[in-house]
Amino acid sequence: MNTKFYQLTIDGINGDQISMADFKGKTLLIVNTASKCGLTPQYEGLENLYKEHKDKGLVILGCPCDQFLNQEPGTLDDIQFFCTNKYDITFPMSTKIKVNGADTHPLYIYLKKELKGFLTSNIKWNFTKFLIGPDGTPVKRFGPKTEPSEIAEHIKPLLSRSRSS
Repeated sequence: MNTKFYQLTIDGINGDQISMADFKGKTLLIVNTASKCGLTPQYEGLENLYKEHKDKGLVILGCPCDQFLNQEPGTLDDIQFFCTNKYDITFPMSTKIKVNGADTHPLYIYLKKELKGFLTSNIKWNFTKFLIGPDGTPVKRFGPKTEPSEIAEHIKPLLSRSRSS
């Protein structure tokens, strides 16, 4: 059990606090998102992945970020409206966060330390994905261009160890 991961929290887009401890026993995919990015259509694949596997223990956590060419400029209401109306997103979303630099959110400080990227640990673009096992252990980091459908093969073995509900 990864107690360090489960001590982390993030503010939800609705103002509620989301504790990583709420995901104990679940397989978690954490993604920094943006509404005005060339990769934004990945929302559809993320939602499909979530709907297909949520009953088997998958949770996706979207973390809006405006650090890459101002591609998430809206308010939280704007982001929520866009995600709901354009992509019918039902997985949890956080408030807008920073994933690089001095104000990096503690969740991303942890993720980047545990799963370094190619050449550097910094997040290079929107839709970088982190897969966390049901015991809270970071398993794999995926680049922005990795489609959600390509991640399914990595998620399925973890789901057999996840608790549903």
